[in-house]
Amino acid sequence: MPVADGNFTDTGPEDDLALLEAAARQAGDLALSFFGQNPESWFKGKQGVSPVSEADLAVDRMLAETLRTARPGYGWLSEETADDRSRLDHDRVFIVDPIDGTRAFLAGGDEWTVSLAVVEAGRPVAGAVFCPVRAEMFLARSGGGAFLNGKKLSVSGQQFVAGATLTGPHSIVANEDVLASGFVATDILRSLAYRLVTVAAGRVDVGAARGGPSDWDLAAADLLVQEAGGKLTDLSGRLLTYNRAKTGHPALIAAPGALIEKVREALKGVIG
Repeated sequence: MPVADGNFTDTGPEDDLALLEAAARQAGDLALSFFGQNPESWFKGKQGVSPVSEADLAVDRMLAETLRTARPGYGWLSEETADDRSRLDHDRVFIVDPIDGTRAFLAGGDEWTVSLAVVEAGRPVAGAVFCPVRAEMFLARSGGGAFLNGKKLSVSGQQFVAGATLTGPHSIVANEDVLASGFVATDILRSLAYRLVTVAAGRVDVGAARGGPSDWDLAAADLLVQEAGGKLTDLSGRLLTYNRAKTGHPALIAAPGALIEKVREALKGVIG
């Protein structure tokens, strides 16, 4: 059974969100000290196609020390920490991506982010997505709305696929069938978390991802989309569940609630 320690009676989503915001700002400052300085980098994973750098690891260590010291009863899942699955024994878990969009970071792009969430019983209850170069702090807590630098966010009012702006990987936004459906392609953003929060901010109507993203790419941005009046679902319309034994997710769609079913039907054959 999951444990419920860590002074849960003394902390809630609002307290956790304040902790995440402070940690994200500190992480952003640390990441910026490496940015543009040609940090050491290499490829990781069985396929050897996912980049990681000394900056990712330094930020991960800092976040682990800061967050786990503040909430010793919470579990921990980070892209850059070996997963021992002890997190499965905890009701509340930190889900962390120290630098989401490492390719952008290493290439000098400005859309990489620090993505931090607290998940309780499988769903995010507090989330921070910080884009240091653009000085944008996206924050949300369950039931408390979503905000960018203190300004409340809302998804767009778009109700039709025709004319809906779309962000995603090149293989989606440049797909002939997608464009023929009426979508309007926008910038390709190399941070998935940032891609999704642009939907929460109403800058883009629809965000899409092919299968393969992990908890740390999604949890914080998922809450932001939800609290801004949108939804992030798989192609069957299911909400995502976090802190499971397997952290991967299938193809996903983020959109305003009034639009998402139409988007799923339009994209199902393309990204499924």
